[in-house]
Amino acid sequence: MAFRTANPAFNQNFFNTSEVVASPAQAMTVQGTIYKTALLTAMAMATAIFVWYRFYTAFHTPGLTAEQAVSAAISAAMPWMIGGLIGGVVLGLITAFAQKAAPITAPLYALAEGLFLGGVSAFFELKYPGIVAPAIGLTFGTLMVMLMLFTTRIVRVTDKFRAGILMATGAIALLYLATFILGFFSIEIPYIHGSGPIGIGFSVVVVVIAAANLLLDFDFIEKGAEAGLPRHMEWYGAFALLVTLVWLYLEILRLLAKLRDR
Repeated sequence: MAFRTANPAFNQNFFNTSEVVASPAQAMTVQGTIYKTALLTAMAMATAIFVWYRFYTAFHTPGLTAEQAVSAAISAAMPWMIGGLIGGVVLGLITAFAQKAAPITAPLYALAEGLFLGGVSAFFELKYPGIVAPAIGLTFGTLMVMLMLFTTRIVRVTDKFRAGILMATGAIALLYLATFILGFFSIEIPYIHGSGPIGIGFSVVVVVIAAANLLLDFDFIEKGAEAGLPRHMEWYGAFALLVTLVWLYLEILRLLAKLRDR
């Protein structure tokens, strides 16, 4: 079976043999990808903190009523959040289709995504005080567990495993797309987005699928290094891992929010 992953950043072109370099010193390494992933994550957290600060500074402006404080906080964070969302989508697509540009576009994507995540996190924290810290902890805890499972080969990324995660991720994407489209007609898919047992169960499944995508990402980065892909693919691999981490974090936030609602 050809190399495949549920992460859209890893497509057939990722292992294009024409990109293999002659010198090992110019080739992609797993360690280099890890360093760049850490850097991109730190950049995303920096801009997230920036938006978070603006949100809560406006919210705690002296002399405002509770309603005015919420309105001021939204006004302070929303432009950055929307700009980050749009910028993240555009830069993500550019990176996915122009992999050689990853050393430039991947850091810009991380900065933009941080703006979006900072706004989302602030809104969740306002509605569910104390929810963000455990969501961050669970996200990085899951990353460490998945890395341990992968490196120790307790879980092996076989063709069947890869195909199953690919199909599950595709199904979730289609369901979210349907939810988005139906929302324009004020139609809501019942149960799965609520805080009942079905909704919580659905979120648990999505979190598990998002976590499993990390295993596929690790596998493809390892294979890319073994194939001798060029050094710029370290940035591309780091970008792809960040895409999965962002998805995992958002799904964990949603799950914790549903549990709070109960």
